[in-house]
Amino acid sequence: MSKIKVSSTNYANKQLLNEECNEVYAANIIGGQWSLAICCALINGKMRFGELRKILPTITERMLTLQLRRLEDNGILKRTVYAEVPPRVEYELTGIGQQLEPIIRALETWGQAHKNLHL
Repeated sequence: MSKIKVSSTNYANKQLLNEECNEVYAANIIGGQWSLAICCALINGKMRFGELRKILPTITERMLTLQLRRLEDNGILKRTVYAEVPPRVEYELTGIGQQLEPIIRALETWGQAHKNLHL
């Protein structure tokens, strides 16, 4: 991480940190419980919206929609709409999204070790 210049506004500081620190940039892309949980679910392959809702029962439909759009906008997942009646939509990780698998697996291992120390 290179030296960060301090700016006068919180937004500017966030932007600068995002630009200067690749780790922060990456964390901002997949950060938050829902984005990471969605990526974890999609590691095993394509899923439909309803399947994601079943795996993540406490997420609202609106939040799931917003998070899926955000991940799609960031190139982490791909949304495929099939011309069927009723329409079928599937979500899957893109190539860059699939590269998250070892990172997610490492977070899983670290999280379990940390839980064991603190429970």
